[in-house]
Amino acid sequence: MRFLTPFLSELGLLGLAVVVTAKQLDYSQYVNPFIGSEGPFPGQGYGGGDIFVGGARPFGVAKVGIDTTAANWSMAVLNGGWTPDGNVTAITMMHESGTGGAPKYGIIPQMPLTSISPPVNVLDNLTYNQPRVGQDTASVGYFKTQLQSGVEIELSSSRHAGIIQYGFPEGEKHVLVDVSHYLPGSPSDPNGQFYVGGEIQIHDSGKSYSGYGTYIGGWNNGAPYTIYFYGEFDTEPDTAQVFRGPNTDPMRGYQGLANGEPSFPVYGNLSDKATSGPMNDRVGATFSWSSDAESTITSRVGISFISVEKAQAYIESEIPSWTLNDTVEAAIKEWNEDVFSGIQVPIDDTANLTNVRLLYSSLYFIHLMPSDRTGENPLWESDEPSWDDFYTFWDIFRCTVSFYHIFQPTYYESMIRGLIDIWRHQGFLPDGRSGNWNGLVQGGSDADNVLADAYVKGLRGSVNWTDGYAAMKTNAEVTPYNTYDPTDFSASTKEGRGALVDWLELGYVSQDRSTRCISRTVEYSLNDFAVSQVAAGEMPSEQEKYLRRSAGWQKIWNPEVESLNFTGFLAPRFSNGEFNNSGYDPLYCYGCEWDSYTYEGVPWEYSFVIPHDMETLIDLMGGPETFEARLDLMFKPNTSVQQLGPNGAGISTLMNIGNEPDFATPYLYNYINKQYKSVLRSRELGYQYFKDAPYGVPGNSDAGAMNTWLLWQMLGIYPLVTTNVYLISSPWFPDLNMTINGDKNLRIIAHGLESGYFVQSVKINGKVWERNWFEHADLMVDGGVIEFELGDEMVQWEKGDVPPSPGHLEL
Repeated sequence: MRFLTPFLSELGLLGLAVVVTAKQLDYSQYVNPFIGSEGPFPGQGYGGGDIFVGGARPFGVAKVGIDTTAANWSMAVLNGGWTPDGNVTAITMMHESGTGGAPKYGIIPQMPLTSISPPVNVLDNLTYNQPRVGQDTASVGYFKTQLQSGVEIELSSSRHAGIIQYGFPEGEKHVLVDVSHYLPGSPSDPNGQFYVGGEIQIHDSGKSYSGYGTYIGGWNNGAPYTIYFYGEFDTEPDTAQVFRGPNTDPMRGYQGLANGEPSFPVYGNLSDKATSGPMNDRVGATFSWSSDAESTITSRVGISFISVEKAQAYIESEIPSWTLNDTVEAAIKEWNEDVFSGIQVPIDDTANLTNVRLLYSSLYFIHLMPSDRTGENPLWESDEPSWDDFYTFWDIFRCTVSFYHIFQPTYYESMIRGLIDIWRHQGFLPDGRSGNWNGLVQGGSDADNVLADAYVKGLRGSVNWTDGYAAMKTNAEVTPYNTYDPTDFSASTKEGRGALVDWLELGYVSQDRSTRCISRTVEYSLNDFAVSQVAAGEMPSEQEKYLRRSAGWQKIWNPEVESLNFTGFLAPRFSNGEFNNSGYDPLYCYGCEWDSYTYEGVPWEYSFVIPHDMETLIDLMGGPETFEARLDLMFKPNTSVQQLGPNGAGISTLMNIGNEPDFATPYLYNYINKQYKSVLRSRELGYQYFKDAPYGVPGNSDAGAMNTWLLWQMLGIYPLVTTNVYLISSPWFPDLNMTINGDKNLRIIAHGLESGYFVQSVKINGKVWERNWFEHADLMVDGGVIEFELGDEMVQWEKGDVPPSPGHLEL
């Protein structure tokens, strides 16, 4: 059974110190690991968070959980392995969390079976997959499910290993290890993953086994990567045998054996090893116990990108005990110390425990990815840290990395160094990366934004910023080779800026020569602003060049386009300089996919996504009053006409909080000194779309991007990425203490919250604050106190200058 720390009901605050210390309180009890597990249709994952449910550590490599089947591919979301309605096919060691597109990982499996006789075929999981009985149970570091066969599965995880406990009923007992197992994608998906080959060897009469598996593809069209594994059981099996069989799974671009018909295993009774061979045969092993009585069998499995020996060593160092609860307790301790204790709020009889659960659950989900692979880089030797599973900077650059900057400074510096090291050895910074491979680039080269955000906020440490700037310049000046990816044949989808030829020649991305012409123009503009921000310190002679290039979005602003009684929008423009005026309507993106005008959003939305130069944008929209009216319309129900699939399920406004480009839009009223409207809009979104429930986030969690938006909303501030500016909103807690920069304290106090959440006045470090924004140095370096007076009146309390537009430039 899962060990629960006794509930402590009271948490008092005295000055800046928390009376009940973090060591006395188990914050993990306030985490709901199922937030985002469903979408708007109860019992189905479609339109939900695509989250991972299982055992994990903060930024850990291993994420141990079940894999399930897809009942309906048009509504399937297998990306995290767990689904609310699928049958169990395996327990596997690696998963992503919150991702869209094709699945990645779901590898290095075990599957408990109560029969391996026909019609069971160990090479066809549709012959043995198991429905679940009752409700799955999950908490931090722990997961439990019951199969229809009567087998109960409990599991936990360390950073590179997992422990799985099987409660078998009376009768046969088997554990299947199918090295060729992976999470399948939709048959129509161009980015499916495949098994390439592997090996398994049985040791100690079946009490342990080892080997490797090699896999290719997945959401980022990754190159082959190899995972080594070592597994062991606490009870020696009575029989253990390896098997192999032909690989009939169809692989894109190759003729499949037997036209995809099921293959059957050949058991190697005279051998303890099975190797895939030149035809990438499937290999595996079965382990069987002959006792008919109910019994518990426990297994520990370690994984490594380097060697079997390292995989085995991780078990010895990270999971030395065969008692499942020991690993669960260690996981809880690590999460509390490294993550949850960093933010403390009152937890007493008056506390809103729903908000408390949303707070700590959000912290949990933003620490599942990326993966800290330091010491696990198989591609090159380096003294720098190694990170993987950035899914993707298109999602997390907008506010997640800014949270890491202040909340996890050690991890974050390590990430930045790891990114630059990828450029050193592979030529480009990644936009997305998984399985040691760069890809996919959804818009711009958004690692530029990440590096700039770190730089302008003063991150130095051991970061080599000379190389960091050179890496950003590679994105700005070097056109990557065309990958001829079926997702988009027109240019590279792997890294860099695929439409850079247009950008360098025209200053914008054209409709006739490139895809995603509007959204990529918007993103390339911000990317070059990011380059200019780092150039200011590293290469001042080049700052003006990139600042001027960052105004390229203005070149596709068509003042003649009309929509919903407003004039002037971003619009597709041909390479000859002419605008496309043939029926263009900014309410539509015409697919919102890789070959559309805009990606996962319509031009109406992207027309507000100019964070570095809001001053020019407001002027082009017709001034503050017209800007306000246009912004109001973004929040009007039933105005959205473009079908966005799971990215907009259940949302009828043009403002789509389920879509990352819109993250800052609710806060833009600050630029016309009507902060109360920013509070109104953002708080309405927070209350409507973020819940302590299975349908708890509005769309893919996207590696915690959605959860980070809510975290900033709860703090009452919002970061403007690539700048040192934060917009002031309104906090959700009466008193919040947050550890920043390792050992500093940020305190956020909200007087009058019980009366309303509109800001009446603000003090920062005791000083009356008349601006609706502040700079990083004001609070985020040495800490400090931001004090709100809140109430139910919508007042225009700010009197100072509007937030700056550091990229302001008139073409």
